[in-house]
Amino acid sequence: MRNVVIHPVFEEWRARARELLALGVPPDKVLWSDEAQEPGLFATTQDAPPRAPVPKVPPAFLDMARRVAAHTDARRWGVLYRVLWRLTHGGERHLLAVPTDRDVRHLAQWCKAIGRDIHKMHAFVRFRLVGRDEATGREQFVAWFEPDHRILRLAVGFFEKRFAGMDWSILTPHECAHWDGSALQFTPGLPRSAAPDGDALDDLWRAYYGSIFNPARLKVQAMQAEMPKKYWKNLPEAPLIAELISGSRGRVEKMLQTTERPAKPAPKNAYLESLMKLNGQQPPAPEEQ
Repeated sequence: MRNVVIHPVFEEWRARARELLALGVPPDKVLWSDEAQEPGLFATTQDAPPRAPVPKVPPAFLDMARRVAAHTDARRWGVLYRVLWRLTHGGERHLLAVPTDRDVRHLAQWCKAIGRDIHKMHAFVRFRLVGRDEATGREQFVAWFEPDHRILRLAVGFFEKRFAGMDWSILTPHECAHWDGSALQFTPGLPRSAAPDGDALDDLWRAYYGSIFNPARLKVQAMQAEMPKKYWKNLPEAPLIAELISGSRGRVEKMLQTTERPAKPAPKNAYLESLMKLNGQQPPAPEEQ
């Protein structure tokens, strides 16, 4: 039995899996485990150089493996290697097209969980201003987020594109990402105490959230399903939620009692009138305009 200890990232699993696959080591002879430290801080037993070329695998498997590697289930490495073995040495080239297979089903469920976690991160990260770089004049922001899985590297491209004009850091318990306008860097995870508690932008965000809140469309259960309470403690708008919910009924009743405003007449437009004539419609009379 081979005990393989890796840093829990896709690249390290792929490197070790390629070696084992080329050596012909079957899945039931490998015990996988991960070490939540920086790469290079622990020793791993190196095998002899591969004796045979590594078989090619479908690109879809590599995409799936990259996502599954971000999951926190300890079984993921073993399942990934077993599927890899079956796709290559096992001759099951179309295995991924069999959703009822137990291994494929596990991978699909883990991928789905990772997708949900990435979506939550994109929705609920809130940057806070912490300073300004004196040399470049660029504002510097920090955000704290607690994902269920190690998704930072999968999710960070969204923030790199959307907030390219400012310097920022996203801190998580697993890993941290830092953007300086030209390159991304990753560092080990940090505790919640390392993140700032708030800034003046929080007041602006709360004002914005309060202004867009629509009591007539409020569905508490649906809202909590989309915005689970576990994220509330890190959202500047969270203190407003209970108050907005409790006052929603009164606001709806006030809206219903408000006299309807008369519709403004449509402006005269020759092009629109020509379209109406082509469709057999009569343009509005001058007094209706």
